[in-house]
Amino acid sequence: MVEDGPVMRGRVTVYSVPGCPHCLQAKATLSALGVPVCDVDVDQHRELRARLKERTGRSTLPQIFFNNLYVGNNEDLQNLDRERLEHLVLSVREEPVPLDAPPVPGETSLDSDGACELSEALRTLTLKLYSDHLSEDGKTVDYKAVSRSVCFERYCDLAVQLQRVELLSLSREEKLAFFINIYNTLVIHGNLRLGFPKNIWQRYRFFNYVSYFIGGEVFTLQDIENGVLRGNRKGVAQLMKPFSRNDPRLQVALPEVEPLIHFALNCGAKGCPPIKTYTPQDIDSQLRAAAEAFLENEDSCVIDSVGREVKLSQIFKWYKADFGGTDEKLLTWVSEHMGASRKKRTLQALLSEGKVKVSYLPYDWSINSSD
Repeated sequence: MVEDGPVMRGRVTVYSVPGCPHCLQAKATLSALGVPVCDVDVDQHRELRARLKERTGRSTLPQIFFNNLYVGNNEDLQNLDRERLEHLVLSVREEPVPLDAPPVPGETSLDSDGACELSEALRTLTLKLYSDHLSEDGKTVDYKAVSRSVCFERYCDLAVQLQRVELLSLSREEKLAFFINIYNTLVIHGNLRLGFPKNIWQRYRFFNYVSYFIGGEVFTLQDIENGVLRGNRKGVAQLMKPFSRNDPRLQVALPEVEPLIHFALNCGAKGCPPIKTYTPQDIDSQLRAAAEAFLENEDSCVIDSVGREVKLSQIFKWYKADFGGTDEKLLTWVSEHMGASRKKRTLQALLSEGKVKVSYLPYDWSINSSD
């Protein structure tokens, strides 16, 4: 039942039981705030208890959500500072109930196989985060602001539901967009929770430890990049492929490597490509545009026509096998994936004249933080 109040686009969901003093106090506080409250009696809908425990880790009541953002119990609600409370009320006033909002009786919740829906919900939140906290060129992140963002809290709450998705139903295009977006935001999530890795050992630990539970399996950053998106190839300094023959995650891997992913994945360093979000529709065009922009940048590709030398980002060295495996094939790939430009014409002229030297630019491993 929705209580009387001003017309708002979202809702506050309170899971409660009759006669509970804490539940009554919470609903009275919310009513005074003028927010629309959907009161769900879990005594009448006992099937929701297990789902609530799974989502929140708590079994006590009440459980309170502003749209899809979990606030906690009555004590948590009463202890919210004024600024945070105003943000929450504003989110309910201005934003409609999202797909990942907690279920209420008579309403269809996100299907267990709704990977595309969940992916889009995550992408929408991620896009909001990026628009608020990324530099205009997508190269730097205001990590401090992200850590204080209500939108980021909502993203974290939603990311828990990744464990419910059915990955095997995803098409190649859906898989590319889903895992690229997840990878880039997981890097930010990992940096905020664990800190930015500062040396080779810390980077190794970071990319092999930071993970999400997706579709019933754990996927680390290493698993996503090299296992799924590179068709289960060995990563940098890896002795083995991410997925063994009997690993169920192997079924999710792309059948072959997609080189263009290297211009979409951002590992949190300044030397990485800019951060963007991707959609399944026209994903190949989006990735090709990202490659063109990366190659046009002088930090990533320099053509020395006098010295007959092409200086490339270290990315091309680390993943040379993805671009053909030899200098000649690598330069052909680079030329074919450049946008129409003076730089491309210069490279084509050099290649037509004969042997061209390939070297690699220093890689900037410092954090892409704007603060």
